[in-house]
Amino acid sequence: MSTAPDRRTHARAVAPGSPFARSRPGVAALAALTVSAAVAACGGGFDAPDPSAIERAYVEEVLTTLASDDMRGRSAFSEDAMRAARYLAAEYEAAGLSPMPGADGFLQTFTVRSVATGEASVTLGGTDLAADRFVVRSSQPSLAWSTGQVPVVVVGADAPPQAVQQAVVGALQGDADALVFVHPDHAAVFGQLRGFLARPLRVLASTPGPSVAVALADAAADASFEVRATATTTEETLANVAGMLPGVRTDEYVLFSAHYDHVGVRSGVQGDSIANGANDNASGTAAVTALARYYADRGTPERTLLFAAFTAEEAGGYGSRYYSQQLDPDQIVAMFNIEMIGKPAVEGPNTAWITGFDRSSFGPLLQEAVAGTEYEFYPDPYPDQNLFYRSDNATLARLGVPAHSISTTPIDVDPDYHQVTDHVETLDLDHLTNTVRAIAMGAETMVAGEATPTRVDPATVN
Repeated sequence: MSTAPDRRTHARAVAPGSPFARSRPGVAALAALTVSAAVAACGGGFDAPDPSAIERAYVEEVLTTLASDDMRGRSAFSEDAMRAARYLAAEYEAAGLSPMPGADGFLQTFTVRSVATGEASVTLGGTDLAADRFVVRSSQPSLAWSTGQVPVVVVGADAPPQAVQQAVVGALQGDADALVFVHPDHAAVFGQLRGFLARPLRVLASTPGPSVAVALADAAADASFEVRATATTTEETLANVAGMLPGVRTDEYVLFSAHYDHVGVRSGVQGDSIANGANDNASGTAAVTALARYYADRGTPERTLLFAAFTAEEAGGYGSRYYSQQLDPDQIVAMFNIEMIGKPAVEGPNTAWITGFDRSSFGPLLQEAVAGTEYEFYPDPYPDQNLFYRSDNATLARLGVPAHSISTTPIDVDPDYHQVTDHVETLDLDHLTNTVRAIAMGAETMVAGEATPTRVDPATVN
C-alpha cells in the first residue's frame, strides 16, 4: 500500500475545537455552520488568488504515485483501486479538507450489486416463447409478472430500426419495470440487443433500477402474458474519495472532480501489461488534489468547495452516480470535471477545451475570467467523439448541474489512450501544471460567488 507523504504543514491553521479540526467529533455539524462560525474557525478571510502557488513538484508527485506499477492500473472493483483511494484520502486529510457531512472520513464507500439472470420464461397468450425469442434483465433476485402488472411498450413492424434500441434504453432508464414487445421484422436488432442484455447486470445496491423483459413477438399492448425469472446476486464495495472546504455560503457548492480509476492490467499482452493510466486519469486526479491543497491554504472561500475523486468511471460511472445521490443537485453551482490534461491541446500551450460548451454559460464565464492572461478556454473541438457523455460530468448534467469536462488531449489521435503506453514519460508536466493553474484562475469568480453559470436543461441530456 502506498503511503501518502506527510503534508500537514501545508494545511491551513484551525482553532482548537473548530468544526474544521481533523479530530472533531461531529462532522454532521458542518451542514449547519453559520457564517460567523465559519469565519471564526479559520481566522477570517480568503487569501488573494495566486495560481503560481500550485507547485509542479506536488502535481508530479501525485501523478507518479497513481500511475506507478504498484497501483497496477487502478481498475475499479479491485484492491488496486482501493489502494489508490486510500492514498488520495490521506492527501485530502493532509491538505486540510473536511469529510462530507455525516462521513467518518474521506472514503465514500458504497455497494454495487452484480445480478445474473438464471432461469427465465415468457408466456404469451398461454404459449411459452422459445428461449431465443426473449431476454430478461432482472435487477432483483426474482420476478413474477402477469398481465396488467407492468407497463408494456410495443415496437411495431413499421417502426424504424432505431426505435427498438430507443424503446429498450428508455425502459432500462425508466423508473418502473417494463415489458417490451419487438415485432419479428426487427429480429436482427433484437439479436444484437439480446446479447448485450443477457450479460450480468451491475447496479447500485441503493438504487437497483428497473427490471426489463424484451420479447420478439407480434403482440399488442393488451396481450395476455406472464414473465418469470430468477437471478443470482453478489455484492462488491467501491469507494469514492470525497472532501470539502466549507465556505461562507454553506448551501452553494463548486465541485472539482476527476475519476481516479483506469482499466487495470491487460490480459494477453506480452511484456508490460499494466495500463498505468497516467493521462487517463491520474492527470485529472492530480489536478483536483492540487486544487484542494491550493484552496485550503487560502482560508475560507465564499462558496463551499467540494473535491471528489470518482471510482468506476471506466466501468459504468457508478462513482459519480452514487455521489450525485448524496447531495442536492440544485445546490451545486458548477462542476469542474478534469479529464486527461497531460498533453498539450491542438490549439497550443496554455489552452484547454470544455465539453458541452453550448449547454450552459460555464465556458464563457471561464473565458471571461482568464481574459487578458496567457490562458485560453474554448469549445470541445471533437464533437464527433461525443465527449460530453464520456465522463462523469454527464451524470450531474442530467440533474441540471452546469457540469462540464475540461481536457487538453488530442483524443482523436492519441496513441496512448487506454493502452499500456499511457506512462508519465509521455506527458508534459509543465503543461499539466499550467492547466491546473488556468483552471484555478478560471474558477475564481465562481468560487468567490461573483459568477454563477446558467443551469443545464436536463431534457437535453440523454
